[in-house]
Formats: sequence, structure tokens, C-alpha cells
Amino acid sequence: MTYQTVIYQKTAGIAEIHFNRPERLNAVTQVLYDELNAALNQAEADNDARVIILTGQGRAFCVGADLKEHKEGRTAFDRRQYLQGQQIVCKRLMTLSKPVVAAVNGYALGAGAEIAMACDFIMMSESAQIGLPEVSIGNFLGGGVTWLLPRLVGLAKARELVFLGERIPGKEAVRIGLANRCFSDDTFLDEARAFAGQVAGKAPFSMALAKRHLTLAAETTLDAAMIAELEGMMFVGTTKDWQEGVDAFAQKRAPVFKGE
Repeated sequence: MTYQTVIYQKTAGIAEIHFNRPERLNAVTQVLYDELNAALNQAEADNDARVIILTGQGRAFCVGADLKEHKEGRTAFDRRQYLQGQQIVCKRLMTLSKPVVAAVNGYALGAGAEIAMACDFIMMSESAQIGLPEVSIGNFLGGGVTWLLPRLVGLAKARELVFLGERIPGKEAVRIGLANRCFSDDTFLDEARAFAGQVAGKAPFSMALAKRHLTLAAETTLDAAMIAELEGMMFVGTTKDWQEGVDAFAQKRAPVFKGE
């Protein structure tokens, strides 16, 4: 597919989606939401893409809403459709069957931070900053962040991040459990790709099950989780990848999973 606001590329089992509005610091528009959702669908449908990286062209990951889009003449319906676009994208990221790595290369603010938080992993460059300024400017949060953020950093820290709206640098984001890794600016994208490559080498069916049940863990009971785990173990035991894992362990070699 041809996109206007994102770049889609694939290398060695990794689908990369780059926000491509660097002249606006990758601020989001309705078109960007629509194209991002389409690119995610493309990546999920591609059996050769085992993991997805989201990142931004230029100096920013994504600085949130493009305020030029919020001009006179937009109806309440238009605004709701735009806001719902973010909800759809963030839920898609959380429920996608493949793991998603947010490679935060610069500012990730507002909707940009919420998109990053909806991913399975957050990698940040040393100079990157992430923050939620919505309450500070009379706006409100979206993308499921009121549900997700307390699970990532705890309720007390979530309140602090939301109420104060401060920008958090990469090392601090790792320290509080918001991000997974922080890398040097010079090697950032290579390091993020290396991390994604490690994830891409795991068994696809097992990863999809693990992602689903970890994401939804807060909505279930212990008994229900254990039943789901039992069914999951029984299912993966019927796959060729399960046998490959057993054989590789016995032969003391790295497994080669094919998603079969």
C-alpha cells in the first residue's frame, strides 16, 4: 500500500511503521490515524512480520494532536470521529496478535505518549521525553491510558504524571517502569531493532497467547487465568513450533520457529 503520513517497511521479520510528518513533529491527524491502523492491519496479515516497531521520522516520535486540524467549522461529530480514531488505534495496538515496540526517538507527548504506552515495549533514546500534558491544558486523556498507566507505574505515580503533566526523560521512564530500555542517541534505532529482533525469534503462537493474557489479566480471576493457561498450553502443544522447541532444546541449538 501507498501511505501519505506513515512509512511502512519490513526487514528480517520486523515490520517498521514510521510516522512521517516530520515538518509537524509527527503530530496526529485523522489521516494519520487511518493510515496507522491500515499499516497495523498490513503487518498483522503478513506472516513474515513477527514483531512491529513504531517510530517517528525527524526530531519527534509524535507530539500529539495537530492543533491546525482543530480549526473552526468542525462539527461535534467530526471532533468525536477524530478522537475515536485514537481510541481505535490504541486498542488495536494492545489487542494486536503481534508484539509492538515503540521506539521513542524524540518527543512523545499527549496522544503520542498514549500511543507509545499502548505498545508492548517502550524503547527511548537518551534525549527523548515522554509526557501527558492534557490536564495542564484543559484537555483529557485518551487511548485507554487511565486504565493502562496505573498498571505500568502504580496509581500514585500515574496521578503524578497525569496531574503535573511533566515530561519524563528516557532514563527516568525506565526507572519508574514506564519504559523498558534507554539507549544512546547515536545507536538508538539499531539497538531498538536488535531488541525487536530478539522478540521476533520467539514462537509466534506462544507470543500471541502471552500478549493477550497479560494484557487482559486485570479483567479476569485467578481461576479463569489458570484455565486459559491450560488451554493455551494444550493448544501450542499441537503446533510444529512446539516440537521444534523441544527438539532444539534436546539438540542444544537455537530453535527456528515458523509459526506453524
